[in-house]
Amino acid sequence: MAWPRLHHLPLLVLMAVLGGCASLPASDEGRFVARSIEFDGVRMPYLVFVPATSARAAGALPVVLFLHGSGERGDDGRRQTEAGLGPYLRAHAADFPALVVLPQVARGGEWSGRNARLAVAALDAAMREFDADPRRQYLTGMSMGGYGSWNIALADPGRFAALVPVCGAVRPPRAERPGLRVEAVAAESDPYQAMALRLKDTPVWIFHGARDDVVRPDDDRRLHAAFQAVAARDARYTEYPQGNHNAWDATYADPAMWRWLFAQER
Repeated sequence: MAWPRLHHLPLLVLMAVLGGCASLPASDEGRFVARSIEFDGVRMPYLVFVPATSARAAGALPVVLFLHGSGERGDDGRRQTEAGLGPYLRAHAADFPALVVLPQVARGGEWSGRNARLAVAALDAAMREFDADPRRQYLTGMSMGGYGSWNIALADPGRFAALVPVCGAVRPPRAERPGLRVEAVAAESDPYQAMALRLKDTPVWIFHGARDDVVRPDDDRRLHAAFQAVAARDARYTEYPQGNHNAWDATYADPAMWRWLFAQER
């Protein structure tokens, strides 16, 4: 079986990985480090946000996997930090307390199939390198990344301690984008119920703008109702009454969301 290959590890970090577990260097501010991973001939760049020394609690670090939207696709390894969680991390580089893994899909790609597997492989690699806590893995994504959050969570329902999908959906938002969907339930007669049943034990907080004209909030409303119908453990839904598609700035700036997220543990 072929395993994903890591690229662009600094020599000292590579030596530490080969010798055991990489130690986190001391730093007064959080920072991004560049990595890439390759599988089956496909390379995916990703960044890891490493928190400041002063922001780290004792023990292994919590880790967040962030999936970007359609506008951040590419191969530069940077664009995925320009919208959504990236700007928030830069503004809170001194006090954000967790590792964050930010992979990047190539142009024209979706967060499904091989791309979803590569994102999880990047998460696994970062967890090994930076000694993350497997009980505190969190998954969030915006727009296309909101769809991807469901795809990845459904592939391994017991993995993540909590999910925060932002302005995503279940079905394709437009006929010209048929690949933008939650593929694991695409053939189900009731995909909302199917998702709720499979993920009812995973805490979920969904965010959407009521005036979103790119990905309408209808799917998220139906999905939240489905979670309630199956008596899900903790399924929340916040809809911004005046919000359009950009629900991510308000979501990632919400201290209550972060307190809730980091309180979840497997």
